[in-house]
Amino acid sequence: MFPLKLIVCVALVSIVAAGPCGQICAGNPSNKIRGCDNKGCGNYGARRISKDGTIRRHLGVDVVCNDGSTVYAPFTGTIERQVIPYKTNNAINNGIQLSGSGFCVKMLYIKPVKYRGQITKGNNIGVMLPMQRVYPGITSHVHIENCNKKDPTGNL
Repeated sequence: MFPLKLIVCVALVSIVAAGPCGQICAGNPSNKIRGCDNKGCGNYGARRISKDGTIRRHLGVDVVCNDGSTVYAPFTGTIERQVIPYKTNNAINNGIQLSGSGFCVKMLYIKPVKYRGQITKGNNIGVMLPMQRVYPGITSHVHIENCNKKDPTGNL
């Protein structure tokens, strides 16, 4: 009886720790968040220094994703619109805003299969853009940001 209780407990803890979002990027089933590299850190609240020298906080999390990898819908819902993260165009200047299942998030640095419409958790919604072309040496990643700017880490 003890081993069965232990297995059930471990399974429940694993489900809770994983969060409600599904796998975001092919090759990263645990939605590992980018650590620190030569361009900064990928956790929510990490320090960022703008080109003008001002300090700001990272209001999302960076989920590790190799350039060219398939990106999956983290939940069932709707792609609402395209999101353009930069004022100046570059090779990763694309993304989408999704809502559903009680969430609203922006997913940046992906080429989506569409800019509007229904999505199902786990289905292909796009491809990771070539981040190494823009930021050589950075850990390539999909940026995940809640629409309300709150920390999304617990949902991953």
